[in-house]
Amino acid sequence: MATMSGKRDYYEVLGVERTASDKVIAEAYRRLAIKHHPDKNPGDEDAIALFKEAAEAFEVLGDRDRRARYDRYGHAGAAAGRHFTDVNDIFAAFGDIFGDSAFGDIFGGRGGGRRANKGGDVRCDVTLDLVEAARGVSKTVEFERHEVCEDCQGTGAKAGSARLTCSYCGGRGQVVQSTGIFRVQTTCPSCHGAGSIVKEPCAKCRAAGYVRQRVKRDVQIPAGIDDQMRVRLPGEGDPSTNGGPRGDCYCFIKVKEHPLFQRDGQHLIVRIPISYSQAALGSTIEVPSLDGPVDLRVPAGTQSGELFKVRGRGMPSPRARGIGDLLVQVNIEVPKTISSKQEELLRQLAEHEHVEVTPHRKSFFEKVREYFGEG
Repeated sequence: MATMSGKRDYYEVLGVERTASDKVIAEAYRRLAIKHHPDKNPGDEDAIALFKEAAEAFEVLGDRDRRARYDRYGHAGAAAGRHFTDVNDIFAAFGDIFGDSAFGDIFGGRGGGRRANKGGDVRCDVTLDLVEAARGVSKTVEFERHEVCEDCQGTGAKAGSARLTCSYCGGRGQVVQSTGIFRVQTTCPSCHGAGSIVKEPCAKCRAAGYVRQRVKRDVQIPAGIDDQMRVRLPGEGDPSTNGGPRGDCYCFIKVKEHPLFQRDGQHLIVRIPISYSQAALGSTIEVPSLDGPVDLRVPAGTQSGELFKVRGRGMPSPRARGIGDLLVQVNIEVPKTISSKQEELLRQLAEHEHVEVTPHRKSFFEKVREYFGEG
């Protein structure tokens, strides 16, 4: 049952009665944590969402004071703190909550100690023209990322000095707080999980241990890539602060507008003007494509705005086989100026069709007056 805040009732999330004991609530959370654990459901965003939802519910119902406020005021009184946007926050908070090695095992050993996190991702922008997007191309890109400071070799401490063990957490990087019968493990507020602090900071990196540098890399753009797609350069992002792998660089693609072609997925659309005689009598016209001009047969009686398909002259797909089509929309073009010979021929055609033309043609308002008998 969803509440006015849009969240499900925490008891419903854990599948327990409102009178459930602390032990029953803990066991219910344990079962859900095992069931929806990300390592058991790789790539399943729904499972991750349920995993976070269960952790948030347990964070409230597992604390007697907060549970009492929740029972009285609902979500408005619970004041859940984290809302767990990162599953690693859950591992840090509840990984060893039962003091039970079996429960720690289901978290893949993530609950205890400091985790080797992946470094941050960076981005760069790549601009292509339509031909490059259609055929694929290799581009050299530039972007900024963090590199280990050469002066302090990543320690953040001034040359000749060293980092000191954090006295608040004893070098563990985490502190454990007791809440009733539970123990909650959180990142040390003093060293922010590093386990050590800097007394004499490096002047170059200001104790960060890293400095920003601009690098160049070659990236292969696949054929058929579209505007706003991304290409990943694995391991080209920021370094990890605690021994994990580097992050990635994501290249965001911008495809420039083409003066002739409009893209619609794998198809290309081009608009071609034709004359009245070509539309009426039929004609073979030459239309442009990315691979050069192609002939298109326009049948007699073609109407303005009609669409014709030239198969296999569109865009490839970066994720699948096959090539889209070239869609040719023809529009009958009326010339603004004509020669005397053309005018003579058109008037003869109009007489043959019994059509009144300027200057002998009656105006629209004259026809309206005649219709109402006012003429």
